[in-house]
Amino acid sequence: MFDILIRNGLVVDGSGKHRFRADVAVTGDRIGEVGPLDGAKAAETIDATGLVVCPGFIDTHVHGDAMVLADPLHEPAVRQGVTTYLIGQDGSSYAPGDRAVIDYFRRYTAGFNGNPEIGWDWCGVHEYLSRFDGRVAINMAYLVPNGNVRMAVMGVTDRRATPAETAAMRRLVREGMEQGAVGLSSGLDYIPSRYADTAELVELSREIAPFGGVYVTHMRSYAPGGVFGAMDEVNTIAREAGVAVHISHFNARAEPVLPRVDRDRAAGIDLTFDLYPYLAGSSILAMVALPPWVQEGGNDATLARLRDSAVREQLKDWFQQPKYAHNDLKLSAIAAPEFRHLEGKMLLDAAADAGKSPGDFICDVLVASNLNVGIVHFHRGRTDSDIHAFMRHPRHMAGSDGIFVGSRPHPRGWGAFAKYAGRYVRDEKLWSVEDAVYHLSGHAARRYGLRDRGLIERGKAADIVCFDPTRFIDRSTFDDGRVLADGVEHVLVNGTFVLRAGQRTPATPGRGLRRG
Repeated sequence: MFDILIRNGLVVDGSGKHRFRADVAVTGDRIGEVGPLDGAKAAETIDATGLVVCPGFIDTHVHGDAMVLADPLHEPAVRQGVTTYLIGQDGSSYAPGDRAVIDYFRRYTAGFNGNPEIGWDWCGVHEYLSRFDGRVAINMAYLVPNGNVRMAVMGVTDRRATPAETAAMRRLVREGMEQGAVGLSSGLDYIPSRYADTAELVELSREIAPFGGVYVTHMRSYAPGGVFGAMDEVNTIAREAGVAVHISHFNARAEPVLPRVDRDRAAGIDLTFDLYPYLAGSSILAMVALPPWVQEGGNDATLARLRDSAVREQLKDWFQQPKYAHNDLKLSAIAAPEFRHLEGKMLLDAAADAGKSPGDFICDVLVASNLNVGIVHFHRGRTDSDIHAFMRHPRHMAGSDGIFVGSRPHPRGWGAFAKYAGRYVRDEKLWSVEDAVYHLSGHAARRYGLRDRGLIERGKAADIVCFDPTRFIDRSTFDDGRVLADGVEHVLVNGTFVLRAGQRTPATPGRGLRRG
């Protein structure tokens, strides 16, 4: 007698093996049996005829750190079959750290992590992960952010760490790993993460190596002129710390960098990467638009400079750079009510509508919004063929880089996994369904030590998705990024339905996952 019996489905088990017909039984929060179960009985039986039955997808790069707590049912993930988020990305999140650290990152990352009212009364990684237990629909795994540990020890200062400070940061990383984190992240375009030099990152990575953790990095550059130097730094960290490494959102040209990935792997570097399948990214306006010196000292210091007419005069030359002559930036989220009607407009158009130069508009909207402005930025030089080459590479796994803030967000948070497993399998035939499920689930689970996830196998966690391969599709667009995906019929998280027969349930069975 089982709790749930999923009959007649086409099982794609997440290992990469060929699909097979089987029934899947669930007892409690575990998969009880897989195979022909003709005589089995269950409290609830689901007919999965015509459906793919697979392990829940794992989003390896996403910004749900606060917004999942604010939106516990979190349909953008559930409607795509995503059952686990890996958060703590880009060196910036909410643990570890005291009130000052948390308050800094609430404000600094509001344009991509949000800043909802959710209590904010934890300090360490264990307390933060525990906050998700039984309160959200999906599971959450965590990376210790290097920006958090740096600020906790050094504040927002642009200098090299002393030996004592390095030792203190190492201790915080080790504690985070002991409390269940799966690795360490850095965001080397963000403050204060960017102030860490290679030697510091090596030292912090030494603390995750004994746990089998992964160093995950938003590199210092993805552009043609800087990507190889950035990859050199990643390789140095891998070699000197003896750690597995992972490149976030690998937004580079495929032809030059993938052979380099292969050479590094052949030379012994344990390297993987994630990617979202779109020719545009998304971030916060301050990071993209302002020079580093304006952002020194934290949020209040940045705002003070932006209000200073002398600083604005200094910035005139900066805003004459070619990137501000191109209409590549679109406003996705603006906190200031007086500017919010400009969400969805290209930055140059918004500045013209406001009757301001682009530079003055950037300064004004950031000041009015307390820096809480999100943007979509369109990549130049990359093509769909680059995305296709990356996604076919064996070291690839899927990350949406989803941002759930603003009225005109990037569509990737609502559509990346549906695009991967629906459009790219059925319509473009770039993957088999077995390839898709492996890249979206099994590969990530093994990489990050989530040993009971990512497979349809007896004894594994019952994170299970049933989708219609003829209908699974992304609906979100750059004009309307909040449209839910279609084609997923059933989703179980830890053995509990969060989507049943296409209808959302009120269940919140998600957990803060620990490595192992």
